[in-house]
Amino acid sequence: MKTLIRKIAILPVLFYQYLISPLFPPSCRYTPSCSQYTKEAILKYGPFKGGWLGIKRILSCNPWGGHGHDPVP
Repeated sequence: MKTLIRKIAILPVLFYQYLISPLFPPSCRYTPSCSQYTKEAILKYGPFKGGWLGIKRILSCNPWGGHGHDPVP
């Protein structure tokens, strides 16, 4: 049951990765990309904690935020 909920939770991320992201040039300041980070975080921690980690990562992806390699904790 937990894996089903996690798979459902990553559907918006997959939608973004396959349909929206290819339309724009790469611009993420981190590796892995923010969408990949969010997907990994949801699969590892579940939709609530993983989603929260993904939101925090996306908010820090700005000119005044960090950059470089930042794996899921």
